[in-house]
Amino acid sequence: MASQPPFTRVQVKVDIVHGVEVADPYRWLEETRAPEVSEWVAEQRRHARAVLDGYPGRAALESRLEAVLGGGMLGPSVPRGSRRFFARRDAGKDQAALHVAEAGGERILLDPAALTGDSTGALDWFYPSSDGELVAAGISTGGEERSVLHLLRTADGGLLADRIEDCPWGQVEFEPGGTGFLYTVFPKGAFYGQHVRRHRIGRPVAEDPVVFRPADPTESPEPAAGGPGGRWVAINVNRGWGESSLWLAESGGDFAEVFRGEGESLRAWFSGERLLALTNAGAPNWRLVEIDPEQPGRESWRDLVAETEHVLLEVEASSDRLLVHHLVDACSWVSVHNLRGEFEGIVDLPPLATVTGLGAHPSATEVFLTVETFTRPAFVLGVDPATGRFTPLGGLEPPAGFEVAAHPVRQLRFSSADGTPSLLFLVGRAEGDGPTLLTGYGGFNVSRTPIWTPAAVPFLEAGGLLAVAVLRGGGEYGERWHRAGMLESKQNVFDDFAAAAQALIAGGFCTPSTLGMLGRSNGGLLVGAALTQRPELFGAAVCQVPLLDMVRYERFRIAELWNREYGSAADPDAFGWLHAYSPYHHVRAGTRYPPLLLLTGEDDARVDPSHAFKFAALMQAANPGGLTLLRVAERAGHGQGKPVSQLVPEEADIWAFLLEHLR
Repeated sequence: MASQPPFTRVQVKVDIVHGVEVADPYRWLEETRAPEVSEWVAEQRRHARAVLDGYPGRAALESRLEAVLGGGMLGPSVPRGSRRFFARRDAGKDQAALHVAEAGGERILLDPAALTGDSTGALDWFYPSSDGELVAAGISTGGEERSVLHLLRTADGGLLADRIEDCPWGQVEFEPGGTGFLYTVFPKGAFYGQHVRRHRIGRPVAEDPVVFRPADPTESPEPAAGGPGGRWVAINVNRGWGESSLWLAESGGDFAEVFRGEGESLRAWFSGERLLALTNAGAPNWRLVEIDPEQPGRESWRDLVAETEHVLLEVEASSDRLLVHHLVDACSWVSVHNLRGEFEGIVDLPPLATVTGLGAHPSATEVFLTVETFTRPAFVLGVDPATGRFTPLGGLEPPAGFEVAAHPVRQLRFSSADGTPSLLFLVGRAEGDGPTLLTGYGGFNVSRTPIWTPAAVPFLEAGGLLAVAVLRGGGEYGERWHRAGMLESKQNVFDDFAAAAQALIAGGFCTPSTLGMLGRSNGGLLVGAALTQRPELFGAAVCQVPLLDMVRYERFRIAELWNREYGSAADPDAFGWLHAYSPYHHVRAGTRYPPLLLLTGEDDARVDPSHAFKFAALMQAANPGGLTLLRVAERAGHGQGKPVSQLVPEEADIWAFLLEHLR
């Protein structure tokens, strides 16, 4: 069997960009629906299946993954009054459903697969009204995330006639009184131009007026309503992941911009009659402030929870307490404060854990924390805010046969090339070298913290070691940390990742031949950069739904939204740093690259599959004696809402590939 598929047509294409010659020999693969590209994809699929199905351990891995991934999932709790709403996928089910827990017990409120008659039907998001009597939920199919807003009654689960299309990544804010709500929506068929409309329940959607439309179609608005008598409407407007504005209006009045961050962010919401906000304005590690809508200027803000040395992630208010969630070395730390912000105590959490959901609301006295660790799936704690003590309320259990004690979790410190300190989480094998997988993200202010990763269970049980790197560009250490890994500083992220790999090798955990790497989306860009910059450090690479052509990335799908994180190639300076690390432009013929598995979805709404197509073709041509596989999932997108029946074979391919090559 040939290690690479048959020859792929090369298109002689060279652009001159800001005076620089930029070769693009596989641009024809950008036409992902063209007949010749479909034929090429079909050949790639046949080749990948021939190789992956030949791995001797794959069948056993798939069987184990079916048991592990079929064990269910549990999302954060969202309390309203005496009810608690959450997403849960029960054992044996393909998709998560919306559940409600109340005095009479727990029941399914909305099953998206049953509603759509499609196994890919997914619950993208949900928002209960303040009294918990109604819920707005976003449902999509095929992984395309183009949510349709459905409205349902909590009492009986009945769907109302109100149905609104084009609400991907929706934000919904029920107005006081419960007769209507504000919601975000896109122009039909578009992924730019998100704006806010008001819907009156029972009225035709065509009558919904536009409440707020950002001047820039790449900006993202988030509505909030409240104050005395529901008098005020607030709109948070996000410009990328590091800057935002706040607009305020009295109900029915004109909006005024009362805060505009220049390299700063603020997220405001109404908690009862109070307007609270998390902000990094003057506080890179964030603080909680109270804003008087009558005097909203920053000089009048009142600190409730001041900035500390640790990054403040989120705050939720119950009827009588504030729950405050910090990260300490990328692990959750939750404190209890009174409504004036005065510290009262600490919630006793497990070590090296992540609070994935901080559940509190002014309508409810009960508070709920959803918690995960690397070796335990999500479970719920009911917290007594007066004492900080908690009561376990159930959750998921580790899969049968998984011995938690056999897979210790610890942290390893390391320093990057420029001396910047960071850390790795290590999960699994207590001693000796062997198969090791390094993963990371490093971007968009996203924090990598301890979470349950069920797909890694067979790898851990095979003696593998999972290493999760904390990289600049994330949110683990505040806004300075984020900005140190974006725009012109993006190379820092790749240097951090290489330093983490070197720390694992130097520590005796692995050798380059037994060290693999895995990343998805922005993490796929990370893997692509590490592969082209430091191929000698790795024995195998898995690159999922990746960005790889950073010269043309913004031309596809929603990628123009990411200009503020990466920069635009239309700008000469930004082109300089994008081209300098763009993986597609740094594949070199004759270089020994480790075996590579690329994965994408044909309906990815976020990252165009042509990134993976072009990179696969180029790697196969440049490295004919090596191995590059391309796996293209049908009726699948970026990964959100993927049913278990699709996840199991995909994960079996990933882990079989890694265990085969990390020797």
